[in-house]
Amino acid sequence: MANIFEQGLERNPANFTPITPLLFLERSAQVYPDRLAVIHGKLRQTWAQTYERCCRLASALQKQGIGLGDTVAVMLPNTPPMVEAHFGIPMSGAVLNALNTRLDPESIAFMLNHGEAKVVIVDPEFSGVMKKALEIARKESGREFLVIDVEETEFDVPGEKLGKLTYEKFLSDGDPQFDWQVPADEWQAICLNYTSGTTGNPKGVVYHHRGAAINAISNILDWDISKHPTYLWTLPMFHCNGWCFPWTVAARAGINVCLRRVDAQHIFAAIKDHGVTHYCAAPIVHNLLVNAPDELKQGVSAGVKGLIAGAAPPASIIEGMEKLGFDLTHVYGLTETYGPAAVCVKQDEWNDLDIGERARLNARQGVRYHLQQAIAVLDPETLEPVPPDGETMGEIMFKGNIAMKGYLKNEKASKEAFEGGWFHSGDLAVMNPDGYVKMKDRSKDIIISGGENISSVEVEDVLYRHPAVMAAAVVAKPDPKWGETPCAFLEIKPGMEVTPADIIAHCKQHLAGFKVPKAIVFCELPKTSTGKIQKFELRKQAGSASAIDV
Repeated sequence: MANIFEQGLERNPANFTPITPLLFLERSAQVYPDRLAVIHGKLRQTWAQTYERCCRLASALQKQGIGLGDTVAVMLPNTPPMVEAHFGIPMSGAVLNALNTRLDPESIAFMLNHGEAKVVIVDPEFSGVMKKALEIARKESGREFLVIDVEETEFDVPGEKLGKLTYEKFLSDGDPQFDWQVPADEWQAICLNYTSGTTGNPKGVVYHHRGAAINAISNILDWDISKHPTYLWTLPMFHCNGWCFPWTVAARAGINVCLRRVDAQHIFAAIKDHGVTHYCAAPIVHNLLVNAPDELKQGVSAGVKGLIAGAAPPASIIEGMEKLGFDLTHVYGLTETYGPAAVCVKQDEWNDLDIGERARLNARQGVRYHLQQAIAVLDPETLEPVPPDGETMGEIMFKGNIAMKGYLKNEKASKEAFEGGWFHSGDLAVMNPDGYVKMKDRSKDIIISGGENISSVEVEDVLYRHPAVMAAAVVAKPDPKWGETPCAFLEIKPGMEVTPADIIAHCKQHLAGFKVPKAIVFCELPKTSTGKIQKFELRKQAGSASAIDV
């Protein structure tokens, strides 16, 4: 029998609305219509204008028959159309698939077909790779795609038109007063992101409206973002949807400072010219800023806030950013957790510590995000918490609002990822006595290079295709610029001769540039009695002098 608080107190349209980040855009357009929303070159776009353009995009998509359950893929840099895609596409009911602009045509073609994209929006900078990807995708699937070409007006970007429609012409056919609808269920998919797994083919991670909105709000809470921040897009929006910051910035009616090219000169110029208050980036970008020429740093105001994630930030980066007057916060997460789902909350008493100890504390993965239920380090077999002694290793697991819907078309992988009521990260860590998590290793053998995931198995598969290679293993090698890069250990077939340059040339024919090994070691691979390669031994050697950098 229902208790008294369940009788006559049902949900109804007046007291319950599905959570969605699309409402953040609508509110900012209503409350702050004339405030700047987007800066791109000389372009200045208000929140009212941005909302109207997103309505046009949604309307135009629906006129093309695109709606609930359809996928719209975009190959865009951090420009205004990419900001608009995060709202206009889901406002049509469709799912946004932001493609990694660093990938090779074969990987992109796989994603287009696996995600069943019907529309593809392409920036001219990537027309070359997309032309090949679309050719492969059409050949393999027999499907056609509606291709929409973005025309860059602020910068000189050469490229080839791949479709019959331009982005502006497409928007002009849309209704600026389009009556878009909040999703009927907050569990409805909003985005599809692909991540490297331990197999060659990437997994399609599906986000829902609830998680996108909740992580966006957690970003605000965990970073203490006041209204009207000026946010610089140093982090690719294709990467976990920019850690949900397109929606975060909209919730605070901030300014999206677009950045087509990520380099120290453009970053420092944008910070000074536009009064940037916040940005996110992988360690490689922070390292770029620390080591930039002094003349670029002149005139930068103190107090700029940065989020850093990926490989733990070394003391040199933390110290260097402090000298610049930047306030750096370390976060941790995965594509499956909408980007950051944990944060290394800085305690006031840490300010009195020396830089080495402060860096050690700040390099930890930390504690749960505000609206995440839990982060824990558990025994992967028993799912019992490991002792909080800073020594006993277990697997990092998450539970709560900031976890993916699951893997697209892969029920087995989804079930394994959520076994026991926890999301299994695959990252090995310890729990410290103060409740802060510290990651120690990656059981999935994923290499994080420049903030991007590289599957060691994918690289190994290419290496095995070389006629001289008998056995191959790829592990992460520490790198001062990229955080980590792939290091390949190879056993060569008897009687065969091959050079590191030969191996690199072979890999470049089959892999995106950032996945190509940066070091080659010819040796007999350590193996168990059953013939399994002992990667933990190779990790110990990855920084040795026998690794030939190429």
